[in-house]
Amino acid sequence: MFEKGNASFNFSMDDAVQMMNARDLVPKKILQLIEKDERIAYLNSDAMPEGSNVRAVSERLPDRVTDVGIAEMNLVGISAGMALAGKIPFANAFGPFLSLRAVDQIHTDVAYQNLPVRLIATHGGTTPGGGPTHYAICDFAIMNSIPNMTVIAPSDANQSVKVIEASVDYPGPIFMRIARGDEPQVYPDGADYDFEIGKSIRVREGVDATIIGAGVGVWLGLQASLRLEQEGFSVRVIDMHTIKPLDREAVVAAARETGHIVTVEDHNIEGGLGTLVAAAIAEAGVAVKLKKLGVPDEFALLGNPDSIYPEYGYDVEGVTNTTRALISPDAPAGAQG
Repeated sequence: MFEKGNASFNFSMDDAVQMMNARDLVPKKILQLIEKDERIAYLNSDAMPEGSNVRAVSERLPDRVTDVGIAEMNLVGISAGMALAGKIPFANAFGPFLSLRAVDQIHTDVAYQNLPVRLIATHGGTTPGGGPTHYAICDFAIMNSIPNMTVIAPSDANQSVKVIEASVDYPGPIFMRIARGDEPQVYPDGADYDFEIGKSIRVREGVDATIIGAGVGVWLGLQASLRLEQEGFSVRVIDMHTIKPLDREAVVAAARETGHIVTVEDHNIEGGLGTLVAAAIAEAGVAVKLKKLGVPDEFALLGNPDSIYPEYGYDVEGVTNTTRALISPDAPAGAQG
């Protein structure tokens, strides 16, 4: 159960999974902001087809909505220039190219000058199905290591909109990672919850273990928690949407209160969410059993999420089995707690 104030929302495994597309909702939200706030600008990389709403707005406001073509480095450089001119640019491009090809411009043009550029990286994680060259599994680690950068991975499409809203007057640059297309919805339609950059959300309560997820890892952790509840286990789920600054207080509290931590991310487990969580716990001096789930330190195999996640053990079944084994090492899969 996720609670906010006096409102509560029950999650059930019997509920149909509603799929939503952040790549559709995010540009719509930015264009709405453009109409209300003359500071807002929107730049993308080869994503303005004929007849689209983005193109229509661009023809009307060419100084604030533009497509730079397949040129991510130029995208970042132009965005930095617009920020220096007083704008708040939202720069949208494929995640694997934005976080790798344009990292020099992100580091020097944007972060070094601490400019309010909002970098929106689509096709995050292994989800594109385009193979190792088109996977974005190093972006958390890269962006986390750049000074002044805030790093966010929304758990679903609706939360992506909340990030856009919260980012407008947020100081400094932001790197926001969203998925390729439809992904499961974590929060029910109309769920009224507070979103704050840098402050995690406790999606479910639990005392036996805590699953900390980012991006799709939140939904995977939620489903695992629901399964384990049927076996008699009580598993907390934390939506760690902000990778940097990490909500260390929530991490340390979970470690102290539940004693078992599982992190779930569609990212290399070296340098990602799991590494940051482990460091926070170690620095706090808390003794805890911890397991990091995600892509091992290798170039992931070619495939779709339904084949990649199980291969590396961070699908729902894998998260469930790992958490169960951490809580009760001698319990067989599916055994009652």
